[in-house]
Amino acid sequence: MVQNIDELQKLGKDNLENAMKGFGVVSKGVQAIAVEVADYSKKSFEDGTAAAEKLLGAKTLDKAVEIQTDYFKGAYEGFVAQATKLGELYADLAKEVYKPYEGMIGKLPLAK
Repeated sequence: MVQNIDELQKLGKDNLENAMKGFGVVSKGVQAIAVEVADYSKKSFEDGTAAAEKLLGAKTLDKAVEIQTDYFKGAYEGFVAQATKLGELYADLAKEVYKPYEGMIGKLPLAK
């Protein structure tokens, strides 16, 4: 248990510092994720527009199918790559948020 008021105050101060670090990390991580999503959305829109223009210029059905197939293949590969990248960003964010609290586990009265 907490032995005295000084320990209680130090514990409260440590908790507040860790919470502030955590909020900073979350803010930075969410910003990075938002930038990634916005960039992907922009690129996806541009690729779709380019594919639509090519599709309108296709002279034969075979060429139209080829353009559409290429677009869908590229869109799928781009989506998988983006999903992987976002997964890594979320995992990194979770690790960074946890870091300030790692040292506190040993300080808990129940952990002794």
